Amino acid sequence: MSNLTARQIMLLLGCALALLTAGVSIYGLVRGPGGTTSDSSAASRTQVEAGADPADPVVTLGDRSLPHTTDPISYAQAVAVSLFDWDTTAGFLPTDYTAAVLGDADPSGEETPGLIDDAAAYLPTVEQWLDLGAMEVVQTIEIDDAYVPDSWSAAVEQAHGHLRPGTTAVTITGTRQRRGVWNGELVESSYPVSFTVFVACPPSFERCHVLRISQLDNPLR
Repeated sequence: MSNLTARQIMLLLGCALALLTAGVSIYGLVRGPGGTTSDSSAASRTQVEAGADPADPVVTLGDRSLPHTTDPISYAQAVAVSLFDWDTTAGFLPTDYTAAVLGDADPSGEETPGLIDDAAAYLPTVEQWLDLGAMEVVQTIEIDDAYVPDSWSAAVEQAHGHLRPGTTAVTITGTRQRRGVWNGELVESSYPVSFTVFVACPPSFERCHVLRISQLDNPLR
């Protein structure tokens, strides 16, 4: 459903959480009095080294940080790549791949707790990760389109100034591609995916930051 319902509009105006479409909310994007804060440094501290020898070389994922840009479209695309491009054989955990997104969260900290849950939903659980690792699974995303959905302008209007200036919804459509080894043979699969990335750009901040991410395959349209 792409149109805001009357009930959704009432929730948007009366609460800190409001539905924009069925199953897709603007989460904590509506600003109310006494917003909560979060320690973003704790959220981005995701790599745990248990019993590591100080003499061992440090293996990293390289520079996966999000671009410093004022363009919400290119920024949202970078968020998508950061969440979807991963390799279960590289020796990292799912949280290592969400670190770049969490590290560039809303500087105020208001949206960080929700973003942690959003990002985690896009990666396998640790148990699933280990199973996929046994099959040497690698995943990438091919982005087909990135755009501000038509319903976003209506949502901004209905918010009556309660959204942080520069907040933008960017819907991503593309193809998730996976390859791995099954019974000694290379296998590949691909699935269409769609989702919406909510970002805050100037004038609220000097550059774009990620606020929240919709449920997978339940984007704003």
